[in-house]
Amino acid sequence: QVQLVESGGGLVQAGGSLRLSCAVSGRTFSSYHMGWFRQAPGKEREFVARISRSGIGTDYAEFVKGRFTISRDNAKNTALLQMNSLKPGDTAVYYCAATNRERVGAAPRLTTFYDYWGQGTQVTVSS
Repeated sequence: QVQLVESGGGLVQAGGSLRLSCAVSGRTFSSYHMGWFRQAPGKEREFVARISRSGIGTDYAEFVKGRFTISRDNAKNTALLQMNSLKPGDTAVYYCAATNRERVGAAPRLTTFYDYWGQGTQVTVSS
């Protein structure tokens, strides 16, 4: 019954920016640990960023550090991923994920940590 809907993807030139949004249904958004993952054709789904239920705990994949910022607005049931300095290698379908599980170590970097997933939004970065 938990539904996640991503938006904000599109085509952008290298060096440009996009902001992805993840709208989560229900009134229990604040109980969810949120993550962003991406998947390019022929590749495994990989971790991009995560944020704790409070918004205090965040973590980023090495390849996006300094370029991407994850945030959340619990009042609006929304998680955001601000993507700056985009590179062609960032081209992928980006997925939002959620879980009410407690964090254990690096578990939020794993797809298996999350129970709910959005449909994905395409991000294409041209050179």
